[in-house]
Amino acid sequence: MAALRAAKQALRKEVKRRVATVTDDEKRRQSLVVSQKLFSHPKYMSSQRIAVFLSMKDELNTQEIIKDMFKCGKSCFIPRYESTSSHMDMLKVNSLQDIETLPLTSWNIRQPAKEDNSREEALASGGLDLILMPGLGFDRARNRLGRGKGFYDNYLERCKKHPKGKPYTIALAFKEQLCEKVPVDNHDVPIDEVLYEDEK
Repeated sequence: MAALRAAKQALRKEVKRRVATVTDDEKRRQSLVVSQKLFSHPKYMSSQRIAVFLSMKDELNTQEIIKDMFKCGKSCFIPRYESTSSHMDMLKVNSLQDIETLPLTSWNIRQPAKEDNSREEALASGGLDLILMPGLGFDRARNRLGRGKGFYDNYLERCKKHPKGKPYTIALAFKEQLCEKVPVDNHDVPIDEVLYEDEK
């Protein structure tokens, strides 16, 4: 167990180092390429209720995806993380303006305030069709290296208990986040697909 933790920590460092060398322009370019791939993906096109992360600087930018979701009339849910635990809810947002009014967390991400009880939580209602997943690293066997808090693994476990079942999961990645092999154990939930810019 300790060896696995150490291996994950080492890989997190390595991937962070790789992503830190990518220029902002290149991140923007790859983000647009991956967003376009997603827009023509059959799962995205057929999904109505979608959870999406608000990106940090070292993650693929999801701004265009969120814009497209509102334009297409899809229901958009974003994470509210509890910093003291590994609990996360997916709460509904109504527009880009709505997102811009949300408070900033210590990670510099906007999310609904803890005392905001007015929003629909995805699992308290119709569940989710699709979750767009962040992560630090991914491999071709669809294993994901998170930041070590377990937010998404725990949320997917909760999804399995919902009548709708586990939603389809697509990770969005820079090609610099691809790894030879991500070390995993039985608690790590593999994702259905990783979208990134293919090498041509």
